Amino acid sequence: MGERILVSACLLGDPVRYDAGHKWLGDERLALWRDQGRLVPVCPEVAGGLPTPRPAAEIAGGGGAQVLAGELRIVDIDGGDPTEAFVAGARLALATARRYHCRLALLTEASPSCGSTQVYDGSFSGTRIAGEGVTAALLRDAGLEVFAPHQIDALARRLGELDTERRR
Repeated sequence: MGERILVSACLLGDPVRYDAGHKWLGDERLALWRDQGRLVPVCPEVAGGLPTPRPAAEIAGGGGAQVLAGELRIVDIDGGDPTEAFVAGARLALATARRYHCRLALLTEASPSCGSTQVYDGSFSGTRIAGEGVTAALLRDAGLEVFAPHQIDALARRLGELDTERRR
């Protein structure tokens, strides 16, 4: 079968985003990898117990590593604090990655869970800052290579390298 990839379920068209929408990534490689049984879909926010739809949430002034360290919280647009659900979801995503021996992940961008190069700044103004979400931070800390949708070419190259190593 080859290397498996943990992937944000919303990128596969699952309506799991906060607004009950998705971020379907119509790349033919995803369809091929799905057909090959390589994809392991996960939505950390749903796994952590959050409903769909749910209030929009952002990390309050930083990144996922700071949330995991207990230094920052995640806030929702209604003033709620879903931090524990986000952390629980990240831990479940990591457990899933380990169960399926995933070394690679393809996560949606800007999410307080899955953002791997950018997150929203916590002001609910639509402003993005460099950083990563809670799940992306936890996966990277555990040694997974995390890619954003705009990095799918790099993911495909890395997948080929790992498959070549496996065949040796």
